[in-house]
Amino acid sequence: MFKNIISGIKAYFGTFKLISKLGLWRYFAIPILISVVTGVSFVALTYFFANSLGALIAKAWVWEWGSETFATISTYIGGLMILVVGLILYKHIVMALSAPFMSPVSEKVESHLLGETNHTHRQTSFSQQLSRGIRINIRNLIRELLFMIPLVILSFIPIVGIIATILIFLIQAYYIGFGNMDYTMERHFGYKESVQFVKKNRGTAIGNGIVFVLMLFIPILGFIITLPISVVAASTETVKILKEKGFIKLNSASKEVPKIEA
Repeated sequence: MFKNIISGIKAYFGTFKLISKLGLWRYFAIPILISVVTGVSFVALTYFFANSLGALIAKAWVWEWGSETFATISTYIGGLMILVVGLILYKHIVMALSAPFMSPVSEKVESHLLGETNHTHRQTSFSQQLSRGIRINIRNLIRELLFMIPLVILSFIPIVGIIATILIFLIQAYYIGFGNMDYTMERHFGYKESVQFVKKNRGTAIGNGIVFVLMLFIPILGFIITLPISVVAASTETVKILKEKGFIKLNSASKEVPKIEA
């Protein structure tokens, strides 16, 4: 899996050049707007509600001694909790609402990489792409929260917290990569087959998501460039895997796509 993680990361190299070559920037206007508005909203929520949540957490300290120190710490804890939950919600909202705009981008990348093929893609409408994006991201959001909530609590425990923080980062990366890869898989697989495909290639998803998360920490610019670059990187790597595993027919007259084994 480590090799696939590296491949997912390396797929980012050359994405700017490919986006410019294929004239893809025009497809990103609305997704970038969605990303910026959503991102700024969650940053504002963190700023305005960190103190309120911190005060609520501080009530758990019933002793007089150390109460001021714990109140200060509680403010940071509250801010961190809002930030973590906000980041989880942010990426799923943006990826779900951007699905109809990112699918054409992925398709153009695939056509550029493979040229003419004998493969028949699934035909989906704008509403179907949006519906699938929402379904995939709601599914991933629920599963991610089930992992993240206990890990966030564990992250405040010395030593154990280090391991928990690393797991938080990797889980976030996995589900981000999942969403980015699905823009390509949407043309090839149904919902259940896509889930199976990502499970078999989770390293690629994690590698893609790692860079996504790190780029989000670039002030302002992170909300603008992260989604376009990560989608193109995920598309190039996903197409590569589909080709290698025979899910895209290049030279055969057969139009039947092999099924993914459970």
